[in-house]
Amino acid sequence: MNIYLTTLKTPLDLIATVLFLPLILILTIVISITIRISSGKNIIFRQERAGKNKQPFMMYKFRTMRLDVDPFGPSPKDGHDARLTKIGKLLRLTSLDELPQFLNVLKGEMSLVGPRPLYMSQAAQWNAHQSKRLNVKPGLTGLAQISGRGSLTIEDKLDLDVIYSEKITFFGDLRIVLSTFLSFLRSDNIYEAAYSKNEQTRGDAEKQS
Repeated sequence: MNIYLTTLKTPLDLIATVLFLPLILILTIVISITIRISSGKNIIFRQERAGKNKQPFMMYKFRTMRLDVDPFGPSPKDGHDARLTKIGKLLRLTSLDELPQFLNVLKGEMSLVGPRPLYMSQAAQWNAHQSKRLNVKPGLTGLAQISGRGSLTIEDKLDLDVIYSEKITFFGDLRIVLSTFLSFLRSDNIYEAAYSKNEQTRGDAEKQS
């Protein structure tokens, strides 16, 4: 039995989030005001994702696109997507658009570390091996995010997610958190060079991911 996973992981998620709550709140207030002033209302973007055991939940992000565009088209391959607002480009580049997901952590829907939450429609297409990633809570960051991120295909990421879900350890999570912080400082590329090994049409699978 993995005692860390079954007993310690969730409490540590909550403790770490509460410890950093003042900084999270300050950033949230500043970003919210900036979005409101620069591009109008609807500061938070909500979208249904697949959680642990394929249970759907509503994931939160800061809105990064203009109000007069369709946010449900293919995600940008770089920061030049005309739908992105100026602040939206910066939020995506720094991954600060994901900050509201700390609320998902407090609600017990997400973990600090785990497979990134994808769409219910994507989960329906995974084989038995890939579906193992749903055995754990999705996370703010994960093994795939520190192992190549934009250079990986969706198949690569799913494989890494399964590896993570089968070998969760405290020190492994700590390494992922530290590596994520270093990636933030380096501004690693967040845009996929190729979504799939077969360059499949993104469509629904890439709705403002």
